[in-house]
Amino acid sequence: MKSTDIRIAPGLFSIAIIFLLWFVISPPEGVTVNAWHLLALFVGTVVAIIGKAMPIGAIAILAITAVAITGVTNDSPSGAVKDALSGFSNSLIWLIGIAIIISRGLAKTGLGNRIGYYFISLFGKKTIGIGYALALSELVIAPVTPSNTARGGGIIHPIMKSIAKSFGSSPEDGTSRKIGHYLALVSYHINPITSAMFITATAPNPLIVKLIADATGADISITWGTWALAALLPGLLCIALVPLVVYAVYPPEIKSTPDAKTYAETKLDEMGPMAYGEKVMIGVFSMLLVLWAGVPAMLFGPEYTVNTTAVAFLGLSALLISGVLSWQDVLKEKSAWDTVIWFSALVMMATFLNKLGLVSWFSTVVQSNIQLLGFDWILSTIILVAVYFYAHYFFASTTAHITAMFAAFYLAGLALGAPPLYLGLLLAGASSLMMSLTHYATGTSPIVFGSGYVSMENWWVMGFIMSIVNLSIWGIVGGLWWKALGYW
Repeated sequence: MKSTDIRIAPGLFSIAIIFLLWFVISPPEGVTVNAWHLLALFVGTVVAIIGKAMPIGAIAILAITAVAITGVTNDSPSGAVKDALSGFSNSLIWLIGIAIIISRGLAKTGLGNRIGYYFISLFGKKTIGIGYALALSELVIAPVTPSNTARGGGIIHPIMKSIAKSFGSSPEDGTSRKIGHYLALVSYHINPITSAMFITATAPNPLIVKLIADATGADISITWGTWALAALLPGLLCIALVPLVVYAVYPPEIKSTPDAKTYAETKLDEMGPMAYGEKVMIGVFSMLLVLWAGVPAMLFGPEYTVNTTAVAFLGLSALLISGVLSWQDVLKEKSAWDTVIWFSALVMMATFLNKLGLVSWFSTVVQSNIQLLGFDWILSTIILVAVYFYAHYFFASTTAHITAMFAAFYLAGLALGAPPLYLGLLLAGASSLMMSLTHYATGTSPIVFGSGYVSMENWWVMGFIMSIVNLSIWGIVGGLWWKALGYW
């Protein structure tokens, strides 16, 4: 590891937090010593992630080591090691890791670019049409790209930049407002919405599924199909509004773009006919969607249900057998292996915080403070979700935010009387939609913001406006949709 990977000040601060909680501050009434010490390690880990003291995977290794050595979860040394490594046995973690590897095929075969240029060739006569083309491209590839950063920053953003530059819109020339400013904002604000629409659209979503299941004693276990159906209506409505809202707030100087259609068609011509690898990717993509949505079980009965993680392994196997991906491709997909490691560490710590009673204690504190206001469950839930959502101004990682706050806020909402599945789906949506707020909210934001098309002021203003729009739709339209589906 290079020395530049280590930031000393955030690292020392996170260590100081651990020592403060471990040795100076005594556990409050109702919290065991082991639970409090695990909280110290957990808070220190989250602070290190937020401060980027080290790469997140390296921080996760330190966290696993600390849990194993200190024995905060188990008095037996061998038991403590098993607990520390228990996160690696979680199938949802492997679902995300394997899906990230599968998504490598989109870039390798060029299918991701083809999809983007195809939609632009259909809708690219107007600037707002290009916005919708980028939105549809995001939506189509979202179910099989668990890295929202790879999707928004690695696939969609380069297409957006090439379109903007073809119209002479460049930050370097001071011509961002021609079209690039608008397209950058649209393409970015679609990313949190598509992330909220599928369990496999961003890495922390499976963690949310697990936290909800743990909190309800597995009474609520959200499947891929349940999540996708629940998010369908509010998600599509949010996507439909983004290009319009951005257009109203920051209209582009160029409003008619007949050349964009020609540009996209030229790019498609350069790519030539659909290659073997692209056809295989489409076949595997279709298979994944059918099996993840539970179509065989719906048609032939529950005995044909296939586990979502097993489906992901099946998809990867098909790509390896067909030669679309090689074993070297699998090994080179560092983000997948990185995700498996850091995700396992955070899931492990969150699981044992719950088992040791810390999450239940904290949720009671949150619930009792909101209850003092004397509101019914509806207003209480609005306050709860708003606090959870806008706390993301203080986070640079959705994973850190969700790991630190989701379980406690979900349990607090249940205690306040909110319907369990309604609350779970609302907080799940908020966990992705909160990416809209800042230029450091998630991995995609610094990539798009760093291209220079949007000023920080414009970014934050648009982020706050979209947060109101998205949360309102998810809470009201989503709530009515879930009511109609019989979810609450």
